[in-house]
This record gives sequence, structure tokens and C-alpha cells, in this order.
Amino acid sequence: MDKGDSPSAAICKLCGNAFKLPEDKTDGNLPRILACGHIFCTNCLVSIECEGAIRCPDCEFWATLPEGGVNGLQEESRIIGLIYTAEMNQIKSLRCNGPKVCQKNRTSPRASTISNSDFVKQMIVHIEKIEKTVDESLVQAAENLAQLENIYEALTADLAEQVKRERTRLEMELTQASNKAVHMIQKWILHSVSKLKHMETHFPSGRAVVSHVQERIKALEIAMQMAREIRRVPFLEQYCILDKVLETLQTPVDHKAIDLKCIAEGTGMSCVFQSDNVSQCLTLSLKMEACGSNAVLLIHCGPLRTFRFLIRPKMKMSLTPLLNGFSNLPSSKPDKWEPESPGASRSSPQGTHLAPKPAPRISSFSDLGSPDVIIEEFFDDNPEPVTPTGPEMANNEWRTQRRRKCHLRDKKCNSALVTHWVVVTHVVNPSHFYVRYVAEKKESEVLSRKINELCVGEGCQFTLGDTMERGSMIFVKWKDVVWCRATVVEVFQKSCVKAVKACPVTQLASLRVFFPDYGFTKSITIQSEKEAAESLLKAVNNHLRKVAESVNVELNNFAPQAVRCSLKDLVPYNLVGSLSEEAKAEFCCVVGSAAVEMRPLGQDKDSLLVDLRKAPMDQSTDVPISVREYLVFIEVARFYSPVTLGRKPLMYYPPVYPEASAELDAVVSHINSLSDFYIQLVDNMESLLLSAKLQDYYNALKDDEFRVYCPVIGQACVARFEDKLWYRAQVISHPGGRKVEVRYVDFGNKQVLSVSDLRKIKDEFFALPAMAVHCCLADVTPLDGESWSEACTKRFISLAHQQLVTVKAKGKVPKTEPLPLGVFVGGVNEPKTSIAELLAKENLVCFKESKQRTKNKKPSRPDSTVWDPPLEPGAAAAKAEASGRVTVEEQNNDPVELQPQLKLPDQRKDLKVMVTHVNSPSSFYVRLTNSDRQLKRICELVKQECALMEPQEVVWKADMYCAANINGVWERGRICSDVTSSNTAEVRRCDHGNKVKIHVSNLYPLPSSLIGSLAMECTLNDIRPTGGRSTWTDTACDLISYYLTGASALMTIKVFEEADEHPLPVTLSCSNRMGEYISIADFLVDEGLAFRERKPKSACCHEYCCCRVQKPKETDTQTPATDPESCEKERSNSPPPVSPFPPTQAASTPPKPFPRSIVTAEKVKTSMYNPPELPCPGHILINVSAIGDDGVIYARTQSAEYQLEQLKEGIQKSIKTLPRQKPYTWKSVQGCAVIGPDMLWYRGQLLELLGGHVKVQYVDYGLVENIPVVHVYPMLLCVEVPQLCIPCQLFGINPVGGKWQRDGVALMREVLLNRSVDMQVVALPAEPRGAVTVEIFLDGMSLSRILCHNEHASMDGALSSLQSLVVTPPASLLDVWDISTESLMGPEEPVLGSFVSPNLPLEGEHFEVRVTHLWTPNEMFLWPLKDTADSEMMDDSLDEALTRINADITSLPRLTSFPYGGPCLAEYSDGKYYRARLMKFTSIEPLMILVQHVDFGSDDSLPTSKLRQMPRELLLFPTRAIKVKVAGFKAPSVEWHGDVLPYCPVWSVKAVMEMTDLLHNNITATVISREPELKVQLFNEDRELVHLPLVNSGLAELD
Repeated sequence: MDKGDSPSAAICKLCGNAFKLPEDKTDGNLPRILACGHIFCTNCLVSIECEGAIRCPDCEFWATLPEGGVNGLQEESRIIGLIYTAEMNQIKSLRCNGPKVCQKNRTSPRASTISNSDFVKQMIVHIEKIEKTVDESLVQAAENLAQLENIYEALTADLAEQVKRERTRLEMELTQASNKAVHMIQKWILHSVSKLKHMETHFPSGRAVVSHVQERIKALEIAMQMAREIRRVPFLEQYCILDKVLETLQTPVDHKAIDLKCIAEGTGMSCVFQSDNVSQCLTLSLKMEACGSNAVLLIHCGPLRTFRFLIRPKMKMSLTPLLNGFSNLPSSKPDKWEPESPGASRSSPQGTHLAPKPAPRISSFSDLGSPDVIIEEFFDDNPEPVTPTGPEMANNEWRTQRRRKCHLRDKKCNSALVTHWVVVTHVVNPSHFYVRYVAEKKESEVLSRKINELCVGEGCQFTLGDTMERGSMIFVKWKDVVWCRATVVEVFQKSCVKAVKACPVTQLASLRVFFPDYGFTKSITIQSEKEAAESLLKAVNNHLRKVAESVNVELNNFAPQAVRCSLKDLVPYNLVGSLSEEAKAEFCCVVGSAAVEMRPLGQDKDSLLVDLRKAPMDQSTDVPISVREYLVFIEVARFYSPVTLGRKPLMYYPPVYPEASAELDAVVSHINSLSDFYIQLVDNMESLLLSAKLQDYYNALKDDEFRVYCPVIGQACVARFEDKLWYRAQVISHPGGRKVEVRYVDFGNKQVLSVSDLRKIKDEFFALPAMAVHCCLADVTPLDGESWSEACTKRFISLAHQQLVTVKAKGKVPKTEPLPLGVFVGGVNEPKTSIAELLAKENLVCFKESKQRTKNKKPSRPDSTVWDPPLEPGAAAAKAEASGRVTVEEQNNDPVELQPQLKLPDQRKDLKVMVTHVNSPSSFYVRLTNSDRQLKRICELVKQECALMEPQEVVWKADMYCAANINGVWERGRICSDVTSSNTAEVRRCDHGNKVKIHVSNLYPLPSSLIGSLAMECTLNDIRPTGGRSTWTDTACDLISYYLTGASALMTIKVFEEADEHPLPVTLSCSNRMGEYISIADFLVDEGLAFRERKPKSACCHEYCCCRVQKPKETDTQTPATDPESCEKERSNSPPPVSPFPPTQAASTPPKPFPRSIVTAEKVKTSMYNPPELPCPGHILINVSAIGDDGVIYARTQSAEYQLEQLKEGIQKSIKTLPRQKPYTWKSVQGCAVIGPDMLWYRGQLLELLGGHVKVQYVDYGLVENIPVVHVYPMLLCVEVPQLCIPCQLFGINPVGGKWQRDGVALMREVLLNRSVDMQVVALPAEPRGAVTVEIFLDGMSLSRILCHNEHASMDGALSSLQSLVVTPPASLLDVWDISTESLMGPEEPVLGSFVSPNLPLEGEHFEVRVTHLWTPNEMFLWPLKDTADSEMMDDSLDEALTRINADITSLPRLTSFPYGGPCLAEYSDGKYYRARLMKFTSIEPLMILVQHVDFGSDDSLPTSKLRQMPRELLLFPTRAIKVKVAGFKAPSVEWHGDVLPYCPVWSVKAVMEMTDLLHNNITATVISREPELKVQLFNEDRELVHLPLVNSGLAELD
């Protein structure tokens, strides 16, 4: 600022002009403050303003201006005040100095005047300099103060935000820690509550009262049941004591005998919270300490164990796995014991040593550099004296006292044997082995640490004057790692063959020592390169240490850790020898190195007699495996004395015996003799599901699942028969050779099997009782009175084995004895023949005396009553003549009269049939059971005729009869459709009903004399599908097919108007487990799979045409109305009824039929509507209205749409009222009028009659619906208007499977319904009502190609050669308009190649890798870390390129082309873009694409806005992540009950977490194979396989 302009020195740093205050006529230039704290003048700020923001010239900070712009910025008041103060001071000084100068000028001479004037000027200049300096200092101070205030405000705001953020983090961590503590408390509560399952044992008085009341209720229920039976059948009184029954019923309730006060009694137990001992009783406690830059976390796990975690700064760590690991420490079952003691380097020849393993290490979370977490374990050597520990616990006296107390306590409690968890350390044989207690693991650790501390120093080393004595205690080095104590057994001196008692250490050659803490013996040889004494002494000290007297006294406090044991009462299998090596090997295989359960059974000198029990292999049972019983079972040992099993195996429910005198149908499943055979009652449907469930469950198991290792006699199991199917069985004996004899409880036969064919049975398969009933033939004895002859047994087998027979129980016997039965054979509508009588007539058996006397008695009345009318005229006489002759199929040699066509009997109620094939409840096939002989005869004739024929060319057309060779058997068949060039014909089996596809070479013409069918198609009457559907659901079809296929049933034909009517409406009944016949229609209704048919009131009085005058059955159902004329015709043609009673006087009057009212149905006949007008070939625009289940597309043209609107208006105007509803005969009705759901009239076409509903198609829309009959009228509407809907079929494609599937039809409905699409008419149909062959285009895309792309259809290759049929897509709509699209086209996206894969080293070469993404524990993505300068330079350049591209990512265009596997740049969660590969579309709305980051292996679903085109230069770098499979291990075969991976359920989440921890260190890999997939092996820093800890923990298995 110039001197003349202003008295102040405050100037702007940018322009150099002085700040000015505004005056009267001039605007000022005030100083203003920016957001960064810098000060500039108003003029400069106005000049650098840009779109409402200013960039500071000093710090380049962008600041947004307020609403007033620059003038709205804050003014610097301090500088303004200084400027104002300076101006005021200058004016004041001028006013004060002016008069004085004038006065001096007037009075002083000229010389003085001049001198005074110079002085004044000098003074003014001096004052201005001072003022200028002060002003500049004040301005600088104001600027500094403003900057400090801004910094203070920023720091204060940041600090408050940081405090808030840190407080939120700590609160969240505290909440998580408290939640974990609550979770652990809840687990403790659940564990404690699980122990309270048997609380009822603490209420003995209450249980006694409840038991008394239950017995009283049971007795009363039995008495009430007996009374009801006597009330229903009075003559049963003679079979029971009625007085006692009445006494039981009338006895009042004795309230005095029932002590209700027991309810108020308590157990005396309680749970008390002891607040004083909270700090000592907490299982888990956390303590945070500040230790410099590190944090220390102490976790106390019990009173003796503490872990210290040293956490370094700047490290993210999750304590959840560690806390979860420590929370599992208190467990009911001990973990696998692994002692920190040496293992044997050379095994003793006398036994097998199970080498101890080092103690498990806790995985630390560490990086490739220095560890961030240091975990140390501290042992509290001075715990509270609650129980003896350390030397006190190892004291022999204390151990003996503790065991003695345990035995006394067990004797007082009178409970089972005491069990201990032990680990077998050394095995000589099953009668000589050593174990260590898992509970003494702490003691062994203390002992091992103490011995190693003693051996580290030089005080325990041998000297030249020491000697080695037999029986002394020494320390032995184990595998150059750990020292342990041992007892000298033998000492060998140099140049001596035999062992000596003592020897100087300098002459020691070898010695044998015994390890008292492990139980095995080892030989140690002293070898030295030199023979000098010092060299020999050094060699001794390398392996041995001496034990001083003081140390020996201290070590005597520790009892030997290994306890010698022997399996009690176990002797060699060969009594003259010893336990074999096989027994030893099997013992070691079963026991292994895991903890086992030991039960002390006694003591023999220095050995403890025990039994070891191995935990079960699977979770299906909690019964452990006894090692003694296992060795005996596999026949490597024997029991010296019988062993009583400690647990009774589960047994099957006994079979349900038939009631006495009740006739039931049964199948004879197995026959040993006439007094020993088994039957299965054919009375239930539940047993049919048993076999299927067994096969489905046990075939899905793996080989080692549910294995039975030691079967017990009487044990229930599942056994595999010779047909490789599984059946329920029971072990009955041990024949030897690792085999068992089982009896199949559902069939009765026995078989000797290998143990490998047995599996444990699940509890759900115990629900059904055993199906095989043990029986004997009643009233007969052998001819010799002792045993059945072979001829008799064979004859009985030929008559009854695997045959459907009728049985009748002759009495009640205990279920341990066979049930005496009367067995009868015979066909349907034929007299039953007793097998006992038949065998007696053949002189193979003789009747008992009581039966013989009964047969010799004359009957008082004839019992040969005929209940059913004869099937043919004269049949009654034939039966009367044959009354004294037994008629059996094997004895009747007369030729069967050939009847190739089925003839129904006149009596059409309760026909015995067999269901041969089931399609749905509306279509199934049955065959009369008495037609089996006809079928056999017809098959023989067909076979004979075909043997005489020569192969010939036949053009097979639909409905032609043929002889078909099906699975080697000649049968009658009927062609279903014309046979084309495929040479495969679809044939329906005439005598069975099902369809099969066979080659035409297996077809011969059928002679006309054999044309016919013995199977008839039927439908269940009075039911309809649920949900208003026209077809039955798959569930209903599968259920009825499963139950009825091959089943025997009773059938009643409800309506039989015409002989060729198919299917026949019938009612079908099958017997259930209780012997009651259940209607299949009722069964489907009860299951919710069908509805009852609604019938008009006029039909309620109708019966089926063949109705006889007899009492109706309870299972009969209502039937729909029938044609009265056909009823009269049937009634006139039916034979007269035959009375089932002997002729009496009252029977002379013929019975009168019930009065019935018949409503005549009106016969109506309508024609079809006119066919639609077909379009000309070419492109037209259509509207799709419906798509049928058969893939037919129904569409209307644009002109038809206009006609439809006029038609709807005309129909609604022409019909004012509803026509009168009448019963119609719908057989001749084709066109009809329908009232739709919107109560409007529509034109329809009748397709099918479904009881009370009809299937109707709307001719103008194409829709098909099931409509109640009351909404359909047999009349035509607007006959002159043709159908407006055109049926169309796609050109040139074939649906998958020969017909359109549901998913293909659903896709067409989704893209076509209610849309206007372009259609090209390719060919017109031959018939006017046929489907037009078309090609449909959706926005220029062919619908046919869309269906083929989605694999719903395939292109027809036969039509590709036709050049005349050319399908062209429609012309683009834009061609009609003269629109230029050049400017609308964006830049064309460049076509990039694929990524480059990195080069891997050769197979067998180790190289460093880094895991970038883990998919499963054995599938992951690796990044090879090559130690070459080129690879490091390439990696750096890739990172630099990505950094450069991310800095200017907006310049890259978005991705517009999405080919599979195409390269792109994808945004990650950190906001940066990385290289990726396109995988697939995951959703359409919104559009999401799945990409894979090629440098990491992870997947991500992103929208298109987060995808960019990748520069071509990034393709030069190879991908970093390679997908590999780690060889050597696989997922465990045992099902994991915890959390599993949702995308790979065979792996658990815990396994993934453990594998993640194992991969944190330096990892190396080696390539195993490259084809068919890349397999590697991973090694840790110690060159050990990474996955071994995963296998040892049971989370994986070796592959």
C-alpha cells in the first residue's frame, strides 16, 4: 500500500493493493476470509470466482460461496479495525501538530524556521515507519489467529467424531462379549437341564400312585371292551366270567387309596446363586491391560490353565474362534489325549508301541512377517488346594486311596461299574497292555516339564567314575527332543555276552530300559567313533542322564503314569497256544490312539482286569463297542467264562395273529414243513411302503455307515439278501467264520450271511411289527407220527408256497408257539378246498382223532348253500355233481375253453380282480382273477403261432393287433400309433394295459382267432380332481399307482350301458390291515386328493342296472343317473335272482323291487361351430389368447379382434334370461353355450364329461376349463359366425420327449400370452379345423430358436433339406419411416480376446503361493509367487496400470456387450475397478450379471453400471488366480450336524475356518496332475502337508 493512498500498510497478498474502507462516493476494497482461513481483498475474490466456488490461491482448496456470493463471505473485522484506527490516529496527529508549526513560523527567524521544518518532517517519517511496522505485525497476527481458530475448530470436530466412533466400537465389543458370555451360560443351562430328564425318579410316592391309577384304568378299559362285545354278541358270555366283569365295572373309585398329597411333595433340590464366589466360579474371564504399544488379553480356562495373548497394534483379529475353542474345554467326553513325552524310536520286539504325539498347538493368527498375536500358556503351580495336583496327585497312596473311595462309593450306590477314559500306550497282547488315564494329563505335563528342566543343566551328566546298575532310575533322551525317566532292565558290558549287574559307564556297550510312564521297553546301543574314555562318556551323555538321590526322592512322588491292564476272562482261540499276532493287530486297530472307555473288573497281581469300550463309529446309536466281545466275535479269542451282556437290544414288535375263526387272505412266504411255515396277511397297505423305504434309505448309505461290527444274538438289524435288496432281520446264531445266521422277520426264512451284509436298523423301521406269522397246519399229523415225509413237504410247497390262500385260525396260542391254521385254496367264485383234506386224500398225512370224529358225524342240515348265481347255465348242476370231488388246478387236466375276449359275469358286484396297470384314478386296468388260466393258455397259443411264422415286412398302423415278444414272453398287443422310420413301435399290452416300446422285429401279426383283451380299462366313480382341474395331480396318480399296481381288490361295475364303453365307471375296494375293505375313492377323498361328485336330487334314487334285491354294503357309494332305456334293457336281459336260502313257504312269493322314481334325461344333439377362416401364407400380425398343454397356440387376427367385440355385444343382447336347467344326455353334444366366471355368455365346445363337470374349450379364445354342468347349455350361439381363434403349431421343431413339457409350455405362455406378435404362415392344414403351421417372431427373434436355446425343443433335421419352405423374419418397422440412425449409433465396442493363464512350474517342483480365495477346504484359488525379477516387474506394472486406470475411470465407456467369458473391469466393494470375467446373467429385473475377478477368484453380482470396457493393454498380463483342487483329502463321510456350507453341504463351516487358519502362513505348492483338473499339494513352513491337522481333528478324511 502506498503512503499517499492510506496511512495503513495492510495490503492484499494476491494483487498488492491496500485494503480500503468504503467512503461516501467510492466503494471500498474490504478484506474477506475464505473457508481455509486465508484473507484476500474483495476485488481479487470477485475476479477468481467460478460458478459459485473459489479456489484458494495459496492452498488450492475449493470453497463454495454462500448465497450472496463474494459479498456474503465473512469480513476480517480485525484488519478493518486496524485500518480505521490508523486513519483516525493520522487525522488526530495532523490536527494536533498543525497549529504548533504555524506559531513557530510566525515568531522565529528564517534560519530556525528552516531547521524546524526539517525536524518535523523527520519526525513524521519516523512515526509513519513505527506505525507501518506495528500495523504489519498486527495484520500478520490477525491472520495467524484466524488460522489457529480454524485449526482448533477442525481438531475439535474431528476429536469429537473420533471419540464417538471409538465409544461406539467399544460398546459394540462389550455387547458382543456379553452376548458370548450369555451364550456360554445358556449352553451350561442346557447341559444342566439335560441332566434333569429323569426327574420322575425323585418322586417315588407319586409314581406309585400313578402306576396304581394306570392299572385301574387298564382293568376298567378291558372290562368295558369285554362288556361291549358281550352286549353285541350275547353268546360270548360262556367264554368269560361275567360276574367279575360286572364287578370291575361297578366298583367305585376309592379316593382314600389314591394319595393326592404326593403332588405337593418336592425333590429337595434347588439351584442357588452364590454371589460371593462369582469371581472364582466364572469359567471365562477377560482382562485388558495397557502395556506400552501392545495390549494383553488374559483368558482363564479353569483353575489351572491360563493363556496370555500379546496383541500388536495395527492388526485386525477375531477372538471368536479362540473363545469358542476355550468354551468347549469342560466336556462330558474327554478330548483325544496326546502326551508331551517321547515316543519310541525303535519298537520292542515284544509289543506294539502306540507312539505318543506332541501336545496340540493353538493356531495363532499371524501374517507372513512377524506374528501379530503371541499365545503363551501358563500353568498355575500354586492353585487353591481343592484337589491334589502335581506330585500330590501322583502319589501312589493318594491314588490308591482315591480308587478305594471310588469303589466304596460305587458299592454304596449299587450302580454300574466305574468307567475311566484312558489311552492305550503300549500293547504286548490283549492280555498285557498299558494305559494312561486321561484325567492325569496335567500330571504328566508337569512331570515332563520338570524332567526336561533337570536334564538341561550339566548336573545330571555322567562322569568317568559313575557306574550303570540294573534297576536304577535314569533319564533317556527320546528322538533328540524330550527327556523321560526309565528303569534299567539289563546292562551289557563290552566284551561280555551275558548281561551284567553293574558296569562302568566308560565300558557300557548297550542296555535295555523300561519306560514306567508308557509301558514299553527299548534297547539303547552306545556307539562312539573313538575308543577313548572321554569319547565314550560323551556318547553316553548324548542319550542318558543320571538321577541324583535328591532328584530320585522327588521323582518318587510321581507314580508311574502307565498302568498295566489285561482284558478279563479272555483266552486264546486256540486253547493250546497263546494269543496270536492277529489278535494283537485287531486289538490295536480297534483301540487306536484315541481315548477309550475302561471299566475295571478286578485285579490279578500287578495287572488290572478291565474291559475297554470303543465309542460308536456313527451317531445312530449310543451303544459302545466292547473290545472283548469284538475279539471273541471275530474268532481271535474266547471267553473263559460266560459274559452277561450289559444292555438288552431292541426287539421287533411281535406279528399280529389273526383272530380265531376269522377267514383272511394271506400269502405263504416260507415253508420248512407242515408244522413250521410262515404267512403274511394281505390286509394292510402300510407294509407296502416298508420295502421301498428300506431300499431308498440303505442304498443311499456309504459303505462304512451303520456297519454292525459285533452282532449280538437277538439283535435287530437290516440284512442284504441274495437279490441285493435290504430286509428287516434278526440275528439268531453265530456259526463262525465271521458269519451270522439271521431270520428275516417279514418272511420267516433264515440265511447265513457275512457281517459286512448287516446294517444297524433305524428306530423308524421298528414301527411296524414283524410281518411273518409262524404257523402250523392244524388237525393233521405225520403218517408215522414223528416227522413229515419229503413227498408231503414238497406237495405242500407246490400247493401253497408264494400263493394267495385263505387261512382260518383254529385257536389262540402263545406267540412263542406256531399258530394252528386251516389253509384253503381255490379260485374266485369257486369252492375253497382245504389243503389238509387234500393231503389226507393223497395219503400223505392223517387227521387227528378229534378231527376224524368230527368228519364222521353227519351234519344236521345241509351246508352246501350256494350264495352266488352260476356264471353259466348248467354250472349249478356241474357243481352238485362235483360236490364229492376235489377240484384243484393241478388235478384238472381238461382243456380250458378258449375265450380270447373278456366276458363279464352277470353278477357284477364284488368281482375279485387284480389291478394290472394304473395311469390315474380315471384310467386303470384290471383283470378278473379267474382269468389266469385263460391268460396262460392264450400266451401258449401265441407262442406256438409265432414259432410257425416267418419274419415279414408289415406296415404297422394304429389300433392293429399284434403278437409282441416282451422280455422273452409272447403276448398280445395293440399298436398305439403309426410306426414311422424309427422302427420302434409303442404297443399296449392287451392283457395288462400298460404301454411298452419295442423294436418292430419283435412284432408278428396276431391271428384273428386270438384277437381280444382280458384287461379292461376302468375309472373310479363318484370322485373328481381337486382344485377344479380336468386332470389328476401327480401326487394322486403316484399314490394310487403305488398302492394298487399288482394288488387284489373287489370291484363293482356301476354303469354298463354299452359293451365298448371305456373306461368303465366302477367302485374299487381293498382290504386294510384290520381285514376291512376300504373304498379307494374314499381313501383319496380322505387324503385330500379328490372331491366327491355333486349329483342332482333326481339321481339319488338310481341304482346301477344290474342291482339285485339284497342288503347293501356299507362300502357302497352313490352312483350318477343312468339312461332309463338301458336300465330296462339290462333288467330284461338279466337272469332271475337265485335265493341264497333253502326254499321255504315264505320264499314262494317273489321279492318286490323297491319303488323308484325315474327322471328321463332329454336327448340333445348339437353340431360344432364353423371352422375358423384361415389366413393366407405370409406375415400377419396376431394376438395370442391361449396356449394349450399340448403346445398348440391359439391366436386371433386383427380383423377377428374386431369381430369378437361385435360378437360379444350381440350375444349378451340376444339372451335376456337363463334357459331352464334340465338333465341332458351329453353324448351327442359338441357345440354349446357357456356362462363364464364373469357371468357373460361365451361359445364353447364340449370335450369330455367328468361326472358333475364337463371339460369345455372356448372356441373364440382357445382356453380349456372344467365347468359345472349347470353352467353349460346344449345350444349354439351366432352359428353364422365361424370360430375366431386359429390353432397354430410351430414349424420345424420337435419338443423334447415327443411332447411339450410343462416348463416349455410355461415359457411360451410367459412370452406370448396377451401380446401382439408377428407370425408367418408356413403351411395350411389339410383339414379346416387342423393347426396352421407357423413361425412366430418376437421383436425379430424366432420363437422356435428361443425354445431350442432353452432346451425345450430341437430343430427338425428332416425339414432342413426342403428349400421351398423358407422362413424369413419380418421386415423392420423402422424401414417404413425415413429415419436416419447414424447419429444414434455409439462407438463400436472393441472385440477383446481371452485372458492369459500364468505358466506353472513342472510337476514335483515346489513353489511359493498365496491363497486369494477359498471355495471349499480342497478347492481354492492360488496366486503363484515366482522368485524372478520379470514376474515381480510384471506384477508391479499391472498394479500401476490399474492404479492409473482407476484414477480416470470415468473416461472408460460402460460395457454394452456381454459375451460369456468376456473380459471387463468390475467395481469391487472398495470402490476400485479390477479385471473380471463375465459368467452369466443372475436376474433380469433388475439386470444383474455374475462376474469373476480373475486376479482373486471371488465372484460378485453387479449391475451394468459397475462394469466398464477393459483396455486392451490389461490383457497382456496373465491372470493371478488359478483354480486348483488340493489332493490328498476329501470331505468326511460322517454327516456333520453343525453349520455347513450352503453351496457345498458336505463341508462344514468349521472346516473352512480351520483351513483358513492353516493357510495364513508361508505356503508352498507342488503340481500333482494337470488333467482333467489341476491338482496340487500344499505344504507349510515345515514342509508338512497343510491338511493333516484338518484330518486329525475329524473335519476331513484322507483320500
